[in-house]
Amino acid sequence: MCSFNARTLNSAALAHKGRQVPVSLTSPPLGRRGDKARVSFRLEMLQVARLAPKLLGESSDLVKSFLLGQMNEDGGFKDRSGRSDLYYTVFGLDGLLALQAALPLERVTSFLKGFDDGTGCDFVHACCLARCWAALTAQAPVTLPRQTQEAILRRVEQFRSADGGYNPVASSVAGTAYGGFLALGAYQDLQGTLPNPLELVRSLKFLETPDGAWANERSVRIGSTNATAAAVTLLRHLSMPVAAHVGDWLLNRIHPQGGFLAMPSAPIPDLLSTATALHALAGLERDLGRAKEPCLDFVDSLWTNEGAFHGHWGEDTLDCEYTYYGLLALGHLSL
Repeated sequence: MCSFNARTLNSAALAHKGRQVPVSLTSPPLGRRGDKARVSFRLEMLQVARLAPKLLGESSDLVKSFLLGQMNEDGGFKDRSGRSDLYYTVFGLDGLLALQAALPLERVTSFLKGFDDGTGCDFVHACCLARCWAALTAQAPVTLPRQTQEAILRRVEQFRSADGGYNPVASSVAGTAYGGFLALGAYQDLQGTLPNPLELVRSLKFLETPDGAWANERSVRIGSTNATAAAVTLLRHLSMPVAAHVGDWLLNRIHPQGGFLAMPSAPIPDLLSTATALHALAGLERDLGRAKEPCLDFVDSLWTNEGAFHGHWGEDTLDCEYTYYGLLALGHLSL
């Protein structure tokens, strides 16, 4: 089959079969700018992804080689068409950091400087620019000027919606769960203080669905795994309570063959939903129980001996994003 196999390389991790020990994902409330006690989304997920080599074993080197091979000469990481993109660079950098690999600092720095203060970026890429700089400073003696950080955050703030949330479409009436997640992450990555956080919390109320979860947009009345995971993580970082039934809703998205469904009607599980659901459940301190081993088998079924993970069973394209989510999922499943 392939080098990585969840059953053969996982004997130590499954010593406590049927019992998940949640990783500590407690985060203090947002505090003063530069408060070092605060743990960002990025660092929290990276902490978990660094555990993936416990299951990957020697196959970790394959993943490292794959990620390095996704870097273009200009220092950016390839999107699905092969062009350098800030979004995919986020996952390339954090994937390498999770594997304790050295970053090609000069090339990446040059690539990021090409975006200046993010003025020309859309919402998603402005947030990605913030995250890339945060990843780079983990290894590089780089100090991003305060005026540049503030300019990036001003760009992010231009996408604040009328209801207090954030939306990738400027001047929107309502925010999205994904928008709120990205915005708070950008403020954390640049050690800024999110303005009016309770307004963001209020915007999430409009995204709650009758089935006890969250949708990404107000017009959708059925919960989504990724939107729910984003809302759960947002609320936890903003020190807001999350009802116990939300954990039940997420656990009910587990497919009989392992992995999590993106929504109740989804035909097959996918890696993104699996990684984000596992992360949200760990934050809620919920136990996977007997579903842990099928989830390991599901992640194993997406592995390729090229050192990457497919996004789902029908996916052929390999990229940095899903490979990083493979590391995040394995990190949680190694506990």
